[in-house]
Amino acid sequence: MMNIYRKLLTIAAVIAASTVLFSGTVYGDDDDHKWGFGWFKQSKLDVAPVNNQVYREECGSCHFAFQPGLLPEKSWRKMMTGLEDHFGDNAELDAETQKSLLDYLVANSADKSNYKRSKRIMGSLRQGEVPLRISDTLYFKKKHDEIPLRYVVDNKDVGSYSKCEACHKRAEAGSYDDDEVDIPGVGRWED
Repeated sequence: MMNIYRKLLTIAAVIAASTVLFSGTVYGDDDDHKWGFGWFKQSKLDVAPVNNQVYREECGSCHFAFQPGLLPEKSWRKMMTGLEDHFGDNAELDAETQKSLLDYLVANSADKSNYKRSKRIMGSLRQGEVPLRISDTLYFKKKHDEIPLRYVVDNKDVGSYSKCEACHKRAEAGSYDDDEVDIPGVGRWED
């Protein structure tokens, strides 16, 4: 009888330890900070990664293929109707490709996303606001307000806030975690 009691206690201890261990990673209200046991640190993507090859090829051939979850539907619709003057360049597409890309962008836009940064971008927009640049959103401005211009705009290896991938090394995968920021020529950025 004592042997069974010891086994039950051992099993209970293992279950209790497992519960503590696997619940050790807690996500706070802050966007970027994760707490937990160093070797058991979970990672969550901030926005859905680009999963459309045509979009990656057409848009990503000229600039970083921004995830659709970084702007709302109205922004993508407005942008896709003005491709003849896309930030100073002609990015016109044939009608079929344009419709296909618009459908992809709309279906995955920030207002249709459950990812945390998409939700926070939407929450930062004023009613009726239709930004064409992610860097025009209040959320973006708040997240980048402490970074000196010389680290971005005046930095020959970055040059613009639109070059997310220059500092956010896992941006293509959909991760914009502050803990992963490495500014070229400056190093790891600490908030």
